[in-house]
Amino acid sequence: MYDAFIAQLREQAGTKERIALHQPVFPGNEKQYLNDAIDSTFVSSVGPYVDKFEAAMSVVTRAPCAIATSTGTAALHVALKTVGVGSGDLVITQPLTFVATCNAIHYCGAEPAFVDIDPQNFGLDPHALERWLDEYAYIDDQENCRHRATNKKISACVPMHSFGLPAAILLLLKVCEQWRIPLVEDAAEALGSEFRGQAMGTFGRMGVLSFNGNKIITTGGGGMVLAQTPEDAARVKHLTTTAKRLDDFAMFHDEVGFNYRMPNINAAVGLAQLEQLNNFVARKRALAKQYQQWLPEFGLQFVDEPADTHANFWLITAVCQSKQQRDMLLTQTQANGIETRPAWALMHRLPMYQHCLHDGLTVATQLAERLINLPS
Repeated sequence: MYDAFIAQLREQAGTKERIALHQPVFPGNEKQYLNDAIDSTFVSSVGPYVDKFEAAMSVVTRAPCAIATSTGTAALHVALKTVGVGSGDLVITQPLTFVATCNAIHYCGAEPAFVDIDPQNFGLDPHALERWLDEYAYIDDQENCRHRATNKKISACVPMHSFGLPAAILLLLKVCEQWRIPLVEDAAEALGSEFRGQAMGTFGRMGVLSFNGNKIITTGGGGMVLAQTPEDAARVKHLTTTAKRLDDFAMFHDEVGFNYRMPNINAAVGLAQLEQLNNFVARKRALAKQYQQWLPEFGLQFVDEPADTHANFWLITAVCQSKQQRDMLLTQTQANGIETRPAWALMHRLPMYQHCLHDGLTVATQLAERLINLPS
C-alpha cells in the first residue's frame, strides 16, 4: 500500500525530487515591487506599499477596513485587545488550532476555554458552544457573559477556519450574539475561502489573516486585521504603532502600545502576491480534486469543503482509519522525501494550557490522532 501511495504522490507532483508540504511561489510583480520599495528607501513600517496592500485587501475581501501587521499572531493579539479582552478573562476557542491562537489570548492576560470541534469542518462546533454556554455561563446585570463557577468574564470567542475550511460561521455568530460575546475570526489560513460568496474573516466583529511563508499568499512574515468599523480600525492602528500621537513636533505615546506594523518591504511582496490570489486558489482547488479522486483507494477520507462554501484548500487533509495507519504513512512518506505532517497537538494537552477549562473534547480527541496533512 505504502509504495503505491508514495508512487501516486510522486506522479501527482510530477517529480522524483523532494516534495514539500507547502512552498511559496512568486510568479508576478514581487521583484518589481520589492526593488521599487528598496529604491524608495521606505523599507520599514512607513511607506506607500503598506497603504496599497491594505487598500487592495479591503477590495479583495470586501472588508470595510484592513490593517497590516508584522505577524498573524500580532493581528490576533490587537484584535482581541480591541474587542475588550483583558486580564483574568476567558476566551472560548477550539482545541484543534495552531498554538498562536491560544498564545494571543494569553498575551492579553486571559485564558482559553476549549469547546469541541465540528467533525465536518474541524472548526468550533456551534452546537457544542451552545451546550457549554447553557450549562456553564450566565449574563450579568451589565450584559456581560460570565462563567458561573469562576465569575470570569467571557470576553470573546475565536473560531478558527482550520486548514482553510470555513467553520459554521453563521451558527457561531447566532450563538455569540445571544450570549453577548464578540466573535473574532482566526482566518489565518483562510484567505480566499468564502461562505455564500462572503470572505472568511469578514463575518465577526474582526477577522485576522496570516501571511507567513507557508500561507496561500506570503509577505515573508506578516498579518492583517479585518475590521467592520472605522472606530475599531483606528484603535487597531493606534495600538500597532506603539500608541503614538503626534503633538506639534513632539512624539507622544498615550498608553502601552505595540510595534506591530508591517514593514513596507514586506507589503510590497504582499501586494504582488495578492494580485495572484485567484490563480493560487484555483491551483489549490484543482489539486484538491486530484486528491479527492484517488485517496479513497488507500482507505483515506478526503476532507472536502462544507456545503455553501468555496474553500482555498490551504492544506490538503485526510482522515486515516487509525492512528497506526497515520503514523505509518508519516514514516514512509518522510523516509521517501515527501513532507507530510500530523495535525497540531491539541491545545489542552500542551503544558501551558492543560489546566484550562474544556468540555471533554470528544470529537477533537477522536479525530486529531487520525488526521494527516499532505503536500499542498
